[in-house]
Amino acid sequence: MDDSIRAPLGHPVHRWPGALPSPCEGVIVIGIVTDDVRSRADARAQIRLAVRQMLGPLLGLTPEQIILSSMPGHAPVIAIATDGVLDQSIGLSISHEAGLSLAAINLHGSIGVDLMRVPQASGSDNWNDLLLLARDYLAPACAAALADVAPQLRHTAFAAAWTAHEASLKCRGLVLAEWHPAPPMAVPLAVLRIAALDLPAPFIGTVATPAGPQDSV
Repeated sequence: MDDSIRAPLGHPVHRWPGALPSPCEGVIVIGIVTDDVRSRADARAQIRLAVRQMLGPLLGLTPEQIILSSMPGHAPVIAIATDGVLDQSIGLSISHEAGLSLAAINLHGSIGVDLMRVPQASGSDNWNDLLLLARDYLAPACAAALADVAPQLRHTAFAAAWTAHEASLKCRGLVLAEWHPAPPMAVPLAVLRIAALDLPAPFIGTVATPAGPQDSV
């Protein structure tokens, strides 16, 4: 997924609960610190509650008016219930790792976010497995570049490339599939704006949104 514009600076992540964040071009990313042993179900419930608690005051609504729904294999959807009418124009994407959960909201359209926890031991013996994943799922140029990364930077570089790919897929509503030079598409892929997230080690994350008129390729 290389039709993208890279943002030069990391996008802020607001720790929640905390001060109500201001949208940056309509985009907000919040993070919740979780116990490493917390179950995925607990983390999902916690981040979804946080989205409703954060969006309610921001939009002048109660948390109860913010409806989050999802189906297996599909991204969660935000629906705003006002006067019996559902508005589903706000984009939502969620990602979890042990110790941290993220929710990315786009007030003006689709969005994708992905998160990885980088192993602290740079000499981990799974590097060959990660290279195989890169060759299967990422663009050849990206996989080739990863193969040349210095050993101490390998896992960080892989996490940055992989989360950018996954965030792009989520923003476009696509599922992970092996790389193909020209995947069959009914409509051309939208150009995306890709931004690394400002996260503490050992986490690496990326957010993807549709590129706006202020962006240039």
